[in-house]
Amino acid sequence: MGRKPDPAKPHYGGGSASPKTARRAQPSPVFLGTALFVLGFVSLFTGHIVTDADWSRIRSRWRSNQVRNTEPIDIWKSRYSNLYYGCSGRSPKLRSAVPENSSTGYLLIATSGGLNQQRIGITDAVVVAWILNATLVVPELDHHSFWKDDSEFSDIFDTDWFISYLSKDVTVVKRIPYEVMISMDKLPWTMRTPRKSMPEFYIDEVLPILMRRRALQLTKFDYRLANDLDEELQKLRCRVNFHALRFKKPIQTLGKKLVRRLRVMSSRYVAIHLRFEPDMLAFSGCYYGGGEKERKELAEIRKRWDTLPDLSAEDERTRGKCPLTPHEIGLMLRAVGFGNETYLYVASGEIYGGEETLRPLRELFPNFYTKEMLAGDDLKPFLPFSSRLAAIDFIVCDESDVFVTNNNGNMAKVLAGRRRYMGHKRTIRPNTRKLNVLFQTWNQTGWDTFSRKVKKIQRGLMGEPDDPRHGRDDFHEMPSSCICQRVPVNRSVSS
Repeated sequence: MGRKPDPAKPHYGGGSASPKTARRAQPSPVFLGTALFVLGFVSLFTGHIVTDADWSRIRSRWRSNQVRNTEPIDIWKSRYSNLYYGCSGRSPKLRSAVPENSSTGYLLIATSGGLNQQRIGITDAVVVAWILNATLVVPELDHHSFWKDDSEFSDIFDTDWFISYLSKDVTVVKRIPYEVMISMDKLPWTMRTPRKSMPEFYIDEVLPILMRRRALQLTKFDYRLANDLDEELQKLRCRVNFHALRFKKPIQTLGKKLVRRLRVMSSRYVAIHLRFEPDMLAFSGCYYGGGEKERKELAEIRKRWDTLPDLSAEDERTRGKCPLTPHEIGLMLRAVGFGNETYLYVASGEIYGGEETLRPLRELFPNFYTKEMLAGDDLKPFLPFSSRLAAIDFIVCDESDVFVTNNNGNMAKVLAGRRRYMGHKRTIRPNTRKLNVLFQTWNQTGWDTFSRKVKKIQRGLMGEPDDPRHGRDDFHEMPSSCICQRVPVNRSVSS
């Protein structure tokens, strides 16, 4: 049994229930080491003289990466963030928007899921409209999913801004003109495209139908376009997601008001997307120690998705697929260096287990706030609309100094990508696979040892600009085609 934790440290109560621009500019340490050898080898056999500048450039990058892998981390801000910036301007080579009267037809889009899943669908819809030379009708939001929100696009996003900002790329209209509708022989054709379809699929399979029918609706439109696209199309994605999709003024006003209220209390704060709602836990197939009651409750919720496979809770936890509990998130944050004076904003819906589940996190971070606590009566007009509430959380999380994800879901991906694009504000993604193993024995070791292990586990997942990629690339999380690197000024390198 290890020594007891230092009383001054957090007290552990009982257990609780694509080729991308930026990556080209920042090669991996292994690649750079190999490059040193290869350049010498090539120069020996080809007679090419490697200049001092060549060697210095490679040495500087090698040393920079070596230092970054061992240096202490500033938990609030990366010292390298100012070397990167968002760059998604359109190239003169990219074909301009096709006028409405000469386009291939009207493309209607029915999105799917919650706010951020729909946001991804809207982003891809603009790109598909460009591929098809089509006129895009302002997308229709999902009113029938789990969230049951009847908000329209114009209730959440600034429609006029969306149309105006994209006018050079794609022609967007609010609706199909009446005279066009009455001239059509048949109603718009409806179809669902396969997930992550390539542009060629849309040209070969969708375009002929669009041109024949003059109007076509694509349904359940989420993740229906491939991740890996031409760089100019990736930049178009960024222009849509990070610039054209602007929240309506009432949403922006309240979101920024909550940020100001936090800033009055503290100059900086951490935002957590907790993702510990009953539907999330049921969908994940995980188990959190609540006995037969928990198993029955989550199994009942799980029946909402008739296509989900049977999952082993133990296997899912081993694979790192289970969200951390609020208590575990709190322990991770304290271990990497956030003190109990840190201000926490928690973005979440209904927490499974309620206040009892949140209690250990509140004890670790007494300065604990939610939109309900900060907004008071200002929140009442938004309460019936889950997407508008999610948009308020999105704004407060986006403005935070540090954003912590607890699930690789749509909001986590979109915000992580946006924060990289907007200056690499720190985003922490827990290494759930390794942390789940560590938390099984956390109460058998001293705090210093536990903290050292957490810091080691989290290296590479703290939101540094050159963090390695984990798993399959997701452009919405890693929009590297839209991120450029500044050349450091007055940087001397010894030979």
